[in-house]
Amino acid sequence: MKLRENDHIVGYVFISPFILGFLIFTLFPIFSSLYFSFTDYDLLSAPKWVGLANYQKMFTDDDKIMDSIRVTLTYVLTSVPLRLIIALFVAILLNRAAKGIGLYRATYYLPSLIGGSVAVSIMWRQIFGDKGLVNSLLGSIGIHTDISWIGYPATALGTLVLLSVWQFGSSMLIFLAGLKNIPGTYYEAASVDGAGPVRKFFNITLPLLSPIILFNLILQTISGFLTFTPAYVISNGEGAR
Repeated sequence: MKLRENDHIVGYVFISPFILGFLIFTLFPIFSSLYFSFTDYDLLSAPKWVGLANYQKMFTDDDKIMDSIRVTLTYVLTSVPLRLIIALFVAILLNRAAKGIGLYRATYYLPSLIGGSVAVSIMWRQIFGDKGLVNSLLGSIGIHTDISWIGYPATALGTLVLLSVWQFGSSMLIFLAGLKNIPGTYYEAASVDGAGPVRKFFNITLPLLSPIILFNLILQTISGFLTFTPAYVISNGEGAR
């Protein structure tokens, strides 16, 4: 059926909020930050063009640049796989008809809504501080320590990874949607052939979820490289070195 000109106009009207939001809040900031990276700009005076001087200074004069790259890669390569594994595991558990299952799904998704906030980062700092909840629990079983888990270089990165893994809700929902689209007849046929849960998972669930896994992997990798607020608030930029 041939579309009329008015149909195109209606379509553009419906997608205009996304287009405007993308142009104003995503595309414009990206190009603005790229431009400012080639300038000397302190927010108070007009930007002054300096070319590649900022990049040259960063890679030649900053002795922490390599440590920053190493810590960032370690964080992403550790947190992303752990988050996806836990998200898939929980999604499989929640992919069943049970009383109150909607409440459980909402509860598991809640950390993803609040996990990146400053308030949760401050709470995380209190939990892993020298007098925090973790040390109190260790003391209750006879392990007395006054170490600040967020201030000790060997453990600070681990606390950030744990915070990231705790926010698995968004990936879980995407996995859950993918699991709902797998026909139940596949599992029934596998049961008739004598396949157990493990074989069903590796021969049916995992292959059919491969596009969803790739999608989640890309999203969470991007999110991992963009992480800044929790690390800055929890360790003040000094702990995970």
